Amino acid sequence: MSDRLSQLQEAVDQLMEQFIATYFYIDRHHDLKTFGPKDTIAPSKTDQPPEVDTLPPDVFQAGQLELARDLITREQQIEYLISSLPGLDNSEHDQMQSIKELEEELTVAEKQRQEAVKEKDEVLVKLDQTLRSIRRY
Repeated sequence: MSDRLSQLQEAVDQLMEQFIATYFYIDRHHDLKTFGPKDTIAPSKTDQPPEVDTLPPDVFQAGQLELARDLITREQQIEYLISSLPGLDNSEHDQMQSIKELEEELTVAEKQRQEAVKEKDEVLVKLDQTLRSIRRY
């Protein structure tokens, strides 16, 4: 599982992709209407595919509703990820204390690692000596 910041970045990227998909859906499937009395709708060229694939109003609105719900769901996921980031409920002093505790834990773990490496080296030397003594016989 990735860390919270990576999850947040991925969710924001997905939200942007959803915005773009929503825009293209609306741009591709809207109905052709004029805004004013002087507006005209340009005739489509027969040798090119249509730029707008108009959907029935109920299908278009259902698609818009589904896309809007998806955007809202993604935005709520982003809000949850933001709220779960460390430090939002802690003061700077608490965060510094937590960092110091983690540094101490890291120091202890590093000492244990060094001891384990030393023990491994000692075991390897003993194993090498044992193998050499076996070869002699």
